[in-house]
Amino acid sequence: MSTGELLPLHCEITRDLGALRTRVRDYAADAGLSGTRLDDLIVAVNEAAANVLEHGGGAGGVLARRDAEGVWVEVVDTAGTLTAEHLHRRPNPLGRRGYGLWLVRRLCDQVLLDHPGGRSRLRLHMRSRPGPVRPDEPTSPNGSG
Repeated sequence: MSTGELLPLHCEITRDLGALRTRVRDYAADAGLSGTRLDDLIVAVNEAAANVLEHGGGAGGVLARRDAEGVWVEVVDTAGTLTAEHLHRRPNPLGRRGYGLWLVRRLCDQVLLDHPGGRSRLRLHMRSRPGPVRPDEPTSPNGSG
């Protein structure tokens, strides 16, 4: 883990999701995430970014920053069409698609949605260490909400 100041990470979302995953993984590891919590954040960011490419106008960006408890990653799309209904919709258990946002909500400790400047901003928070489960969220296998 880095001992100096960790500046925020800014990157565009492109079709090269592998490069995005690597950059976010390196940043989050330097910020103190490790193991399953790090893996879960990377899966969540990948799903949110893939959603931007497919449903969010195909353009957007990622901002990652450390806070006292862990890492925040903001995934922004230009279309601004992501709604709370999309975020909280249960996937069809017989379907092959539609699990991305459901996974994001299950893997991260906190997921917030807002629409600054007409864009959709999904804010994902992962604490360095698991905390208590929020009463309104089911428990995931890794102990996060």
